[in-house]
This record gives sequence, C-alpha cells and structure tokens, in this order.
Amino acid sequence: TIPTRYNSTKGTAASFNMYRLLQTSLVLAASCIFTSSPVAFALSTASTPRKKVAVFGGTGFVGSAVCERLVKRGHEVTAVSRRGVNPRPDDEYLSQVNWVSGDATDANTVKKVINNCDACVHAVGLLFDVDSGLAGLNTIVSGSGSLPGESSTYDAITRQTMFNVIDAIEKKASFPFGGNSKFPLCFVSCAEAGWPDVPLGPTVDKLAPEWLQKYLAAKRAVEARLQSSSKIRSSIYRPSLIWDWKKLDVLPVIPVFNLASAIGVPFVDKTVRVETLADAIVQGIEDDSVEGVQRYMNMEELASRP
Repeated sequence: TIPTRYNSTKGTAASFNMYRLLQTSLVLAASCIFTSSPVAFALSTASTPRKKVAVFGGTGFVGSAVCERLVKRGHEVTAVSRRGVNPRPDDEYLSQVNWVSGDATDANTVKKVINNCDACVHAVGLLFDVDSGLAGLNTIVSGSGSLPGESSTYDAITRQTMFNVIDAIEKKASFPFGGNSKFPLCFVSCAEAGWPDVPLGPTVDKLAPEWLQKYLAAKRAVEARLQSSSKIRSSIYRPSLIWDWKKLDVLPVIPVFNLASAIGVPFVDKTVRVETLADAIVQGIEDDSVEGVQRYMNMEELASRP
C-alpha cells in the first residue's frame, strides 16, 4: 500500500484515491480521442488482427500510400515491385516495409510471395503501355516515374500479373488445413471499367481510342475472374482520377471531372484522393464484409471509418 497523509477523516484517503483514478482515466480517454499518441494508436489497432499483407506495385503512387497505411494499422507488409526499393527512405512507416524486387509476370515469384501472406493488394499500374504510342508520358503520370519495357503491355502488366496472384491464392486455398475463410484480395481497377453499366457508357466505350479499349479490356478481364472465384473475398476499387496536391499532372482537370460528376454526367465519376483510396483498401483488407465493386462513394464511406 502507498502511505497517505489524508487520514484525518474516515474515508478521505479512499475518496482521494478514487478521485485520482477517475482523473487518470479521463486524461487517458482524452489522449485517445483528441491525439494520435502511441496509447491512442495502440488502442485503435488492438482490435484489428495483424495480417501479413503483400502489396504488388508497392513503389507506385497508390501502392506506397497503401503500404504506409497498412503499417500504421499494425500489419506486416511485403511490397513487391521491379525495383524493390523504398521510394521514400525517410518515411518512418515505409521504412518498416519489407521491400522485395520481383517480376509479377512470373508465376513462381508471385507464388512464393502469396504463400507467405494472408492478404494481398494489387496496385500495379500502367496508364500507357508499350504499344499505345504514348509510353513516354509514363515518366510524368506514373507514380514511380518509370518507362514500360518491351513486354509491358496492358495484358501482361494488368491481366497476367493479377491472374498469377489469383492462381497462387486459389492453389494455396486448396492446401490441406488451408482454412475455410476467403482470402482477402484488393484490386485497383478504374471507374471507366464500369462504363457498360451506366447510361451512355457503352457509346463512350466504343468511341474510346484503341489504347484505352485495351487498357479497359485488361481491367475487365481481371474483374470477371475475381467475381467468379469462390476462394477469394475480392474488393474491386474503381477510382476515377486519383490525386493529391503534389500530383501536378492531374490537378488542372480535377475540377472538370468533379463538376461533370456533380451535374450528373453518368460516365464521369468524382475524383478520388490517394489517401481516400488507400484507406478504403485497408478497410477491404480488414473488414470481412467489404466485397465487390467499390465506386467513389463507397470508397469515401470506407475511408471515413475508424
């Protein structure tokens, strides 16, 4: 016991200790609610089971944001990319990621990664492939600033890499003692992949340039494969333009997209901040109820969750 001088009146010591206990509890509660202290972070992540998450395309604009948020939430993250190098070495969260150099078009490489994780994010992005005639623009629009190689087509980078991931997951799920729960897999698609489902969308789809049609064909092939799998709990994210205040290449057109969406143009979706998309993807990893296509309004709702 701790000696106390507050013993002149019966019950005073007990009252004082009760007061101190209440005071401490209130201070602790306030620190959790109004600050991002270590105590608050520990309590906010304590209820979320720690997962081993593989992020393909982890060095990119979206992938690195996802990696950062996964680490913040207490998950163990392995990021796979061609370079396998932390894009921001000074970032305290990205420095905790296991950066792996690997080619996701190689099925054996993907298999090794998937066998050592229990959740996955596919954020491998390529806006202009080697056959588009616009490949040089990737140095501007790509988050990693890299140029596509000779074999970097939409089919190879989007469809083949994702099919390798799906094949590896389904094979892993068939192992004895593999468990009955579905494997969480998040795929970054695009809003335009949903054009066939909205008014005037099919018409716009037919008028799209050839490179965009190939881009969308690869995305849709992945979506169809995901939706047919019984072993995977897939979350398919369909963002329009993805941006933050540092991404100068898209900032001028953000208001145009947002205005078109606001006035009801059916084939133009509101833009999505990269932080919103990344937070929504983390929810897709953690929350077993998140499944299927996620448009911008779904992403905003998911990102608003604690």
